[in-house]
Amino acid sequence: MANVSIVLFTSDLRVHDHPPLRAALRASSEVVPLFVRDTGIASAGYAVPNREAFLADCLGDLDAALRACGGRLVVRSGDVADAVAGVAAETGADEVHMAAGVSAYAQRREERLRNVLEAQRRRLIVHDAVVTAVAPGAVTPASSDHFAVFTPYFRHWSAQRLRDVLAPPRTIRVPDGVASEEVPSHARVSGTSPGLAAGGERAGRTQLTAWLRHGVGGYEDGHDDLPGDATSRLSPHLHFGTLSPVELVHRARRAGGPGADAFVRQLAWRDFHHQVLAARPASAAHDYRTRHDRWRSEQAAARDIEAWREGRTGYPVIDAAMRQLRHEGWMHNRGRLLTASFLTKTLYVDWRVGARHFLDLLVDGDIANNQLNWQWMAGTGTDSRPNRVLNPVTQAKRYDPDGAYVRCWVPELAGLAGPAVHEPWKLPGPERAKYAYPDPIIELAEGLERFNRARGRD
Repeated sequence: MANVSIVLFTSDLRVHDHPPLRAALRASSEVVPLFVRDTGIASAGYAVPNREAFLADCLGDLDAALRACGGRLVVRSGDVADAVAGVAAETGADEVHMAAGVSAYAQRREERLRNVLEAQRRRLIVHDAVVTAVAPGAVTPASSDHFAVFTPYFRHWSAQRLRDVLAPPRTIRVPDGVASEEVPSHARVSGTSPGLAAGGERAGRTQLTAWLRHGVGGYEDGHDDLPGDATSRLSPHLHFGTLSPVELVHRARRAGGPGADAFVRQLAWRDFHHQVLAARPASAAHDYRTRHDRWRSEQAAARDIEAWREGRTGYPVIDAAMRQLRHEGWMHNRGRLLTASFLTKTLYVDWRVGARHFLDLLVDGDIANNQLNWQWMAGTGTDSRPNRVLNPVTQAKRYDPDGAYVRCWVPELAGLAGPAVHEPWKLPGPERAKYAYPDPIIELAEGLERFNRARGRD
């Protein structure tokens, strides 16, 4: 039998710049490109429609790319360790190559897979810098196993020499007779957001090229502009690994300029959160730095939580962002900050409630970035100003000065011109009655007073 290796695809669904795939091809004459539909993810509630549909696009595109090289994607379902061990036994594979993960779940999965394979006298080879540009443990301070503050992390991160970008393979030979389930279909996933973007490596690379040519130049000045929508929208492709963060950093640096520098800084923020989670896996569910909050119970805050989820808080910019999330499975980054601040600090609701809702809808729902950004905004994470509160009216006037973003997503207020759309409650009674839009569920001053009292700042 020919020498065989397995490449286990997880959050790295591409053929460009793929270290595990290239290593397997160097080691073996035949390779099994394998994706396991992990039942553990489904049972934990993370297999939500938007990500399942995007995943189906990614797997279909990956299969097509592999077939263009003479290979194909093998799909199995079940426990990852058992499924991989089964394919290894069927094919006589000596090695399994995969990308390193950072979550507690990914770390447990890797450990179990390693143990199962070692019992079969097979090797698991885990590759760093596949889903991040810099591996989580590559830069550490002298006194800790990770950086808790972004600025010194970014300084060390920027000094790292990134590995070279790897070309896609030209030829892949898959052993004969390896059975595969049908590649999942987007069309069979129900309950997706109407405006959900298409997934897959080809779509991601097309989007990246357009962004570097026409978008990145204005990123430094425009990334907070809500109606301008001047962000890259590449986060879903980074989450599923259809784009390589190493390649993105290299290409952005080649493009050069303040916009590219600002974009690279955001990629470093992504790596920063991954290294925090890798070192502190419990921070996915527990405060990274406790403020001893006594959050309002979900029962007591049920009406406010529901209004927030539905985009009916009476604060137009908050409602616009929440409706964008429901419609697209994606939200502008400034909207994410505003809605998170409003839930955790104005309504004083546990950050985990918001993080869970975001994970239910976000196509880029990533444990490291979602959970730690929520903690950053709640003041329980790495933010050096844990008690900052973003005023949704002030922020709306700054980042949506003419109200175009609000009018796009809150059509009830489309008849209101200019910045008046941000404060409909100030309209005279008869004019206010024309708009089927709720009054604010809370006065901002009341929410601020409650938050300050809860944090012992009154």
